[in-house]
Amino acid sequence: MGRRVQRCYRLVQNHVQAGGMLPVAAGDVVVQGKDLGRWVTAQRLGWEQLLPVQPWLLENTLKVTPAGEEERPVKRTQDTMWTLNLAAARQFHTCEGNLRVPRKHGEHLETEDALSGRQGGADGGVVAKLGTWLDNALKRAGKLPEQRRTDLDELGMRW
Repeated sequence: MGRRVQRCYRLVQNHVQAGGMLPVAAGDVVVQGKDLGRWVTAQRLGWEQLLPVQPWLLENTLKVTPAGEEERPVKRTQDTMWTLNLAAARQFHTCEGNLRVPRKHGEHLETEDALSGRQGGADGGVVAKLGTWLDNALKRAGKLPEQRRTDLDELGMRW
């Protein structure tokens, strides 16, 4: 176990032994500048990468268990990111009538259904970095599959 891991483990152990609740979210408990909730979450999400003794220590001394599938972040593939950004482009085009998007523009989408049914953000939405995405698509126009070029052509993309 590395020094930092040992230090965080001891800080969590001391906190729990002193009667504190196990911190389970970032910002729950900060001791000596270490965010113990963030550390516990990282251990739970990275359970498979821990050294053999670490899961045993976490389970038997702190009652920490591995994160369940429903707690794991959604892994986004290139296809799901394309779908998200294309939805943002369509939304922008519907509102503005064009795809002249400033490079730093982020388009707020209310839901993230296309990515898995889960919703992103505290308000149930997600922000797509639309300006950057369109700029990158323009730079890679020659490498885009025909369907993706067609999708953008339908929105009036200026190549």
